[in-house]
Amino acid sequence: MNDNTIESLREALKQSPDNIPLRLLLADNLLTLNRLEEADKEYTTILKLSNETRPKIGLATVFYKKGSYSACNVILEEVIDQGTNEINVYALYAKCLLKEHSITKAIEAYRKALEIDPKYVDDELDSQLRQKGSIEVREEEEEIDNRFLQKPNINFNDVGGMDSVKKEIDLKIIKPLLHPELYKAYGKKTGGGILLYGPPGCGKTFIAKATAGQVNAKFLSITLNDILDMWIGNSEKNLHEIFELARQNTPCVLFIDEIDALGASRSDMKQSSGRHLINQFLQELDGIDSTNEGILIIGATNTPWNLDPAFRRPGRFDRIVFVPPPDVTSRESILRLKLSNKPTGTIDLQTIAKKAENYSGADIDAIIDIAIEQKLESSFSDGIPKPIETIDLLNALKKHKPSTQEWFSTAKNFAMFANDSGLYDDILTYMKIKK
Repeated sequence: MNDNTIESLREALKQSPDNIPLRLLLADNLLTLNRLEEADKEYTTILKLSNETRPKIGLATVFYKKGSYSACNVILEEVIDQGTNEINVYALYAKCLLKEHSITKAIEAYRKALEIDPKYVDDELDSQLRQKGSIEVREEEEEIDNRFLQKPNINFNDVGGMDSVKKEIDLKIIKPLLHPELYKAYGKKTGGGILLYGPPGCGKTFIAKATAGQVNAKFLSITLNDILDMWIGNSEKNLHEIFELARQNTPCVLFIDEIDALGASRSDMKQSSGRHLINQFLQELDGIDSTNEGILIIGATNTPWNLDPAFRRPGRFDRIVFVPPPDVTSRESILRLKLSNKPTGTIDLQTIAKKAENYSGADIDAIIDIAIEQKLESSFSDGIPKPIETIDLLNALKKHKPSTQEWFSTAKNFAMFANDSGLYDDILTYMKIKK
């Protein structure tokens, strides 16, 4: 493949400009030669003539190579939503998500590629994901090892706002670890559990990871799916192995996301297997057979009222902390961070942050995506990325309402009518409702 081949294809297209297969061949060759601007132009031309998948994937690859990861993601998500079993789509999507530090989504994308072809290998994705233990190699009797652990590079300085949450975690988790001799003098163990609750998308995972970074501890994050599916064997054994991994790597923050899926009330469990799993979890929390000294257990839930009351007994998750939507200062920080690697004009972040009241971090992601989609439509015509402006984000706010509203509608009922112990007083305070 050389310049002569490219010129021959261009000459052929002069005779047949609407020949899509011929233009696609030219675009693919330009992409292979890393002539990105020319490839971009050809793929864009094809998409004006046809809505086929191949030129979309080609254009997404161009954006990826240019470093326009958000644009690449938008196109690939459209391709995936339309239905595809192409491994290269999921692999490219995983790589693009990694560039934007969306580790969990990257894992899901790579897993999808492996489901299509279990023998598929990508060195870049393997080094990024398998090394962290986020992608499992399904081999019999595989042992859990340290690759499932992370060493966070963030701490409380990276968490905007959330002062009351940080104070609670500091008192319950950080101080005991930093001053173990004082706690031992009073016969108290270091470690224990704290339960974070609040609307989805408000930073519960981020604050948990920052907690690990704050005390220079390792970080182990799991969900119910990890327990049920990640390793061969029954769920109780998997859960025990996870706790054992944490015990072998103290100090360690063990973060359990969506703990309501694991800790639903045993009286609501129709299957005995669910009750057995809850009982196993309670035994692990209590450290009946092993000590949990130095393990800092953080659970996160959107629905604390669905948790088995046994979870909140002393020594387990005996402190429950409300994580509200980000305040205006935090929203401005989130906007600045999320827009930092995207083409932007002069944006009035303060105005947008003020108008985004009750928006979660995930909602802010959504409004930025909406603004990007609008810009992409106008960019496809000439292949030049158009900068995001204040008006684009304000228009996006009109199209996407805060997802937290529905959560607060439900939470308000529990806070007002099922709050004998004052467990949900923070919700009422946040909503400015008198007790």
